[in-house]
Amino acid sequence: MFRFTAINALVLLLIFVAAAQQNPAAVKKSTGKRSPGAASQASTPLPSEATVNEFLKHTFGYDPAITWKIQSIKPAQDPQLAEVTLLMSDPQGQRAATFYVTPGEHFVLTGDMIPFGADPFAPTRDRLQRGATGPSRGPMNAPILLVEFSDLQCPHCKSAQPIIDRLLSAEPNVRFVFQNYPLPSHNWAFKAASYADCVVKQNGEAFWKFLKAVYDSQENITESNADAKLTELATSSGVDGKATATCAERGDTRSRVEQSLQLGREVDVNGTPTLFINGRRIANIGGTPFETLKGIVDYEAKQGR
Repeated sequence: MFRFTAINALVLLLIFVAAAQQNPAAVKKSTGKRSPGAASQASTPLPSEATVNEFLKHTFGYDPAITWKIQSIKPAQDPQLAEVTLLMSDPQGQRAATFYVTPGEHFVLTGDMIPFGADPFAPTRDRLQRGATGPSRGPMNAPILLVEFSDLQCPHCKSAQPIIDRLLSAEPNVRFVFQNYPLPSHNWAFKAASYADCVVKQNGEAFWKFLKAVYDSQENITESNADAKLTELATSSGVDGKATATCAERGDTRSRVEQSLQLGREVDVNGTPTLFINGRRIANIGGTPFETLKGIVDYEAKQGR
């Protein structure tokens, strides 16, 4: 998953937005959809893109090597806060960054927003039970629903797959769903997601072979050779590669990938891989001890949901 290290430390130190930067005339009313955990009260006005850019200039302008692109400005899970998602770059690479702007636009908050309540993960769990329609393994009526949002070009997703496979082997009474979530920073990820969607349409079991084949071939796939490589991998996975390539170009295929992306945005996915265990979001799969993941699954199984 893309994360920011030195950049994150800088944001933590510099969290004030000068009141003079605020331009009331530029503040836009929210038209975005709220996430499952959002409160019913009205959303706060969103900061303008110009205000966010001025904040970032004051924060990082001393270092010309740090650049950014605003990905979204939308109501947070608590709609009184505005959520700003960025793609930041420095000499070490690109990283996703998210911060929250308080009402009045005087402060920003960094870190994860964690659901609260007697059953804090229920809204996300319910949304995924309805909307996660990707290729799946395990019994449909299993008490545990694992949903992974993944990008086939993402090396961290490749590294996470053996962990998920181990978890599924240790916990057979689990339903696992794979959801495409190609990141805009990856130049062949959306195409790979489209091919994957079309492989599933021909043969559900072939999808898992295709998934592993793409992960194993990541270093050999480029934007220019993606069609040829993905067609070859689809064929070797047991489906018609040419038919898969044709299907990947269709508008309905693109729509299904976009729907998976929208589902991820609704449940606050902001990087890959992201795993949900009965609605509980695990953003750092590789950095989470396996026994912790297994313990969460065991605990959820005992809840009888």
